[in-house]
Amino acid sequence: MRPILLFSCALLASAQTIVVTGTAQPVPLEEADRSVTVLDNLPQKSPLFGGFYQFLQLDSSVDLQQRNPGVQGDITIRGGTFGQTLVLIDGIRINDVQTGHHNMDLPVPIDAIGQVQILQGSGSTFYGSDAVSGVVNVITRVAEPGELLFRSAIGSFGTNAESGLFAFGFGPLLQQFSFERTLSDGFEDDREYRSTSGSSESLLRTRLGATRIFLSALDRPFGANQFYGDYNSWERTKTWYAALHQDFGKNTELSFSYRRHTDLFVLLRDDSQIYTNRHADQSYDAAVRRHNDLKKLFRVSYGAEGIEDSILSNNLGRHLRRQGAMYANLDMRSLKRFSLSVGVREQFYGRQQSFFAPTVSGGAWLSEKVKLRASVSRAFRLPTYTELYYSDPSDLPNPNLKPEQAMSYEAGIDWHLRKNWRAFATAFDRDEKNGIDYVRGSPSDPWQAMNFDRLRFLGVESGVEGDLPHAQKLTVQFTAIHGALADEGGEQSEYGFNFPTQNAVVSWQILTKQGALARTRLGVIKRYQLNPYALWDVSIAWTRPRIRPYVQLTNLTNTSYEEIIGVNMPGRAILAGVEIQAWKKR
Repeated sequence: MRPILLFSCALLASAQTIVVTGTAQPVPLEEADRSVTVLDNLPQKSPLFGGFYQFLQLDSSVDLQQRNPGVQGDITIRGGTFGQTLVLIDGIRINDVQTGHHNMDLPVPIDAIGQVQILQGSGSTFYGSDAVSGVVNVITRVAEPGELLFRSAIGSFGTNAESGLFAFGFGPLLQQFSFERTLSDGFEDDREYRSTSGSSESLLRTRLGATRIFLSALDRPFGANQFYGDYNSWERTKTWYAALHQDFGKNTELSFSYRRHTDLFVLLRDDSQIYTNRHADQSYDAAVRRHNDLKKLFRVSYGAEGIEDSILSNNLGRHLRRQGAMYANLDMRSLKRFSLSVGVREQFYGRQQSFFAPTVSGGAWLSEKVKLRASVSRAFRLPTYTELYYSDPSDLPNPNLKPEQAMSYEAGIDWHLRKNWRAFATAFDRDEKNGIDYVRGSPSDPWQAMNFDRLRFLGVESGVEGDLPHAQKLTVQFTAIHGALADEGGEQSEYGFNFPTQNAVVSWQILTKQGALARTRLGVIKRYQLNPYALWDVSIAWTRPRIRPYVQLTNLTNTSYEEIIGVNMPGRAILAGVEIQAWKKR
């Protein structure tokens, strides 16, 4: 089930932060019954960040397991695997059916992103398969007519980056184009990359309702040394994406999307004839959603969804999978007093197979400043085609894999200390059945895809955030996770036990009266059975004139670390550039 989306222009213009992820209807952030992080005003903050991945690092419950920053990385939430995190664009799923390693092949330039909402915890009732441990919803923005923005930078490791956006309007039509291009020689041999993306977004308002059409593409060749074993590999992925949102009055919305993704993988770069894979997958997604107000405090939302996924590969073969779903949600809400939401989803897949995914969540205000919230939900994930059929010298498939299942429980408290200050704490418990991972008995054995009988993750996430004098903003977050396997057979796990047992993030930002904007982020992470390490980033930008220089400094302490075991990450780096706002109608 997906919420009726608000337009990102309205979201950013509103003084109140609105949540549309993990809810049946848009609600103010303080009224959300689930644990949700909202990263907004991304266009204004872009000069302070090296890319989309750095925004996600502001949430301590999110773990980025990158092989090369900004090129390929897996995202996990609350200790789950990368396949258990669902990625959305404007509420529409874009997870890759070939492998979850490509879920973050996001075909959206940075300047086209207005907001990111992160749901910590299960979301299958709203979004279907893959939303086991969390959801990342990328919400595109509608720029102001006449906005023209260009950004260019150079930096360490031969990095060269450009991005830009142009928006214009004619009567009821608003049109914008954006692009992003980054290339680097790489910080070590066979780690160079080039990433190019472009998008077009059209918004037309008529008597029928609003129509939004989003078109985008991404091309990303890169050196993949050690990415999937002790090989000097090379890879190139391409993504094409198209989405239509159509409103019919105030209560009904229709959406349709198409995604095509190709993956060219060369195991040995020096001799591509030995082992080369060519994969091409396609996904179609159509949904209709409707909501009705029954009485003053009640709203019912319901709808249906259809999904078709297919793949053509010289390694995995040709496969097709169709899914269908029906869902309904009853929401009862009295602002600043109480809320209760009950949702159900029946997902159909395969040969007369189905999965029932319910969710119950609620909240109660003990006072004007203190709110209690809790939820219980059931989630699932269908195995990817790689897990079912892919084979190479290091990995073996398992065509008999069962879908993952999980029951998730959480309880939390929000404390609004004073204006613009908030503290929160959430305890969570996820009990998984038939969890999917690659395992092996010894380092000399290949990895074998298999189901675990039982996995359990317990944890707590907490934080405090607010405004300080002189336009300063401070955020402190901490997440601790304990994972346990019910029946340990002595096998090694490739992905399931690489989660952070402790993750702390401190970020601070200031905007001076003279127009200087600065931020710093310090993150300390302790992975399962590994030593902790710290990463410190600092960025400075000038905001007043139309020509705005900026500097980004990453890994200032030159920490040696790996987010994926065996894959080195870059040391200290600098990127310096300029942002030009040529013209913006006011």
